[in-house]
Amino acid sequence: MLGGLDLPAIAALMLTGVLLDVLLGEARRWHPLVGFGHWARWLERQLNRGAGTRASGALAWLLAVAPPTVLATLLVHCAPALWCNWLAQAALLYLCLGLRSLRDHNLPIAAALARGDMPEARRLTARIVSRDTRSASDTALARASTESLLENGNDAVFATLFWFIVAGAPGAVLFRAANTLDAMWGYRSARYLRFGFTAARLDDAFNLLPARLTACSYVLMARGMPARQHAWRCWRLQAPLWDSPNAGPVMASGAGALGIVLGGAAIYDGAIEHRPQLGYGVPASGADITRAWQLVARTTVLWLLVALTASALAQCCHA
Repeated sequence: MLGGLDLPAIAALMLTGVLLDVLLGEARRWHPLVGFGHWARWLERQLNRGAGTRASGALAWLLAVAPPTVLATLLVHCAPALWCNWLAQAALLYLCLGLRSLRDHNLPIAAALARGDMPEARRLTARIVSRDTRSASDTALARASTESLLENGNDAVFATLFWFIVAGAPGAVLFRAANTLDAMWGYRSARYLRFGFTAARLDDAFNLLPARLTACSYVLMARGMPARQHAWRCWRLQAPLWDSPNAGPVMASGAGALGIVLGGAAIYDGAIEHRPQLGYGVPASGADITRAWQLVARTTVLWLLVALTASALAQCCHA
């Protein structure tokens, strides 16, 4: 029993949650993560006065994460019938997943680059990354989108599924809330260096195992043995050079699997940041955004097949 669910239930709910996400996409109005973002911003304004402190950041993290996690736990465990429990679990998992949103936000960038519409490509890329895209080249935009796809494939899909397996829907909600706070507060700027310390370190902890499972999955789902070997080599040699302990393995293995080069220079807050190279081969292009999406999609199928196979084996063993 994991997260109060047996393996067949976990597999069925994972499949249901992913299918709901693919079919319905993000809720256009009243999405819980949007509401959570508003709540987190209000807390930050109240508790991060000036440069803030680690203590105030830890308190803000707890006040932000506890309500949705407790609410999800109550919805699941206070369900009056088993079918209500399953319905709540599936609905919460669907709301936590972002597979289709990765496609909907990134493939239009590939399309804009394909038709040479640089203003539109820059506008769309600015919506998904924090770097400055106002004068970015087509290669820089393709690199930014591909990096976002690979990294958020872990955050919005595979790590979310991992924590659903471990702790059911409350685990998925807890992870997504923690991951969102890292995206909002986990910066090394003067404002967030101390205040965002807890958010950044806890997200690192929550992602430690899922990120490596994602990197391993990218290796396995690379097309052909040479690509798998390159993905493994890039993960092993390049990931330690990246400043994020979890984004490094994910993006290095993904870049190696695709046979492209990521990393390099990017502009953040008006300053050029020189990041280590990830991957090998040619610079990223607009077509590689689509290939990165396909890698994430294949990896999702892999995770579902593993879950369904484990479920079938468990049922055979208890037959």
